[in-house]
Amino acid sequence: MNTAAPAAGLRPWLRCLCDTARLMVGQPNYDIYLEHARRQHPDQAPMSRTEFFRNREAARFGGSTRGFRCC
Repeated sequence: MNTAAPAAGLRPWLRCLCDTARLMVGQPNYDIYLEHARRQHPDQAPMSRTEFFRNREAARFGGSTRGFRCC
């Protein structure tokens, strides 16, 4: 019996579940950002994964210049 096929079928569903959980806590998908950057801004180098997450956290929580922001 091939058990790899059911596991492979779950992979897209699990990815969607993880992406949804990340969005719920304010962390957008880096791969989607890379695709957007490639299509919309081909002349600019995309942010690294670390830069991307720091940028998103700063946008959500106010960054270092605006202080902490809850909502």
